[in-house]
Amino acid sequence: MDHPATDLSLRDVVAALESLYPLGSAADWDRVGLVTGDLDQPVRRILFALDPTLDVIGEARSWDADLLVTHHPLLLRGVHSVATSSAKGAAVTALVRAGVALWVGHTNADVADPGVSTVLADALGLADQRPLSSEGGHPIGRVGELEPPVSLAAFADLVATALPDTAGGIRVSGDPEAPVSTVAVMGGSGDDRLDDVRASGADVYVTADLRHHPVLEAREEARGGRPYLIDAGHWATESLWLMSARDRLVSALEGVHEATRVETRVSAIRTEPWTFVVGANAARADRVAPRTGGVS
Repeated sequence: MDHPATDLSLRDVVAALESLYPLGSAADWDRVGLVTGDLDQPVRRILFALDPTLDVIGEARSWDADLLVTHHPLLLRGVHSVATSSAKGAAVTALVRAGVALWVGHTNADVADPGVSTVLADALGLADQRPLSSEGGHPIGRVGELEPPVSLAAFADLVATALPDTAGGIRVSGDPEAPVSTVAVMGGSGDDRLDDVRASGADVYVTADLRHHPVLEAREEARGGRPYLIDAGHWATESLWLMSARDRLVSALEGVHEATRVETRVSAIRTEPWTFVVGANAARADRVAPRTGGVS
């Protein structure tokens, strides 16, 4: 006999999310977990997005979502007002007025297994994966092997194909013809892990938000050799996690009740802030590495 569908409560969904991405594994500075919502409210529709922007919240409201799950926090730094005169105030007000709960999984999703970097490593086809480093006693980042090895230029093309397109494209530092086989990855900002990358023996490091001075120093230390660097963009390197999080949550909720009713969707809104670039030389066919050495 068929059982009638049963609504999940926000309490049920939060418990499932936090079994997958425990709040205690987040960094001390982070702000994760439930931001808005009544734990007793029913949840029939869940929207996943990287950032809780006003447009994403608008999508959640238009779709009649009961819960928005994002990777990046809305209230990472303290605020003293949620008046609608500020973007954050308008976001909180819109969520509360519409009855849309917000739950955030940030650094607790980074260190999960599978987590943000695991999904990125899988997308690049890396075998024999292992942690790159640790954060608060939890493994973070991934190192894996390409089979077979390829040139840096060919690997950069693979990265561009595996990840969503971005306005800025893929930035690469290194000899285009250099062979690469061992790859380190860190979804999102990763130039604070360059020492770990060197220690890992990686030929190339894929991450995002690489700043001028750390990169220049790392390339000087490498004397033009390994590890080479690829900046693939923050949004692109992390957005792949959303589908994984959705699938894992659906599986976890199936164990709550045999006849639950919940719809899920990954937002189609691109929250990458960049819209276009000018003057880039990525289309150059020769991909000539920049000259190094003294002044002649």
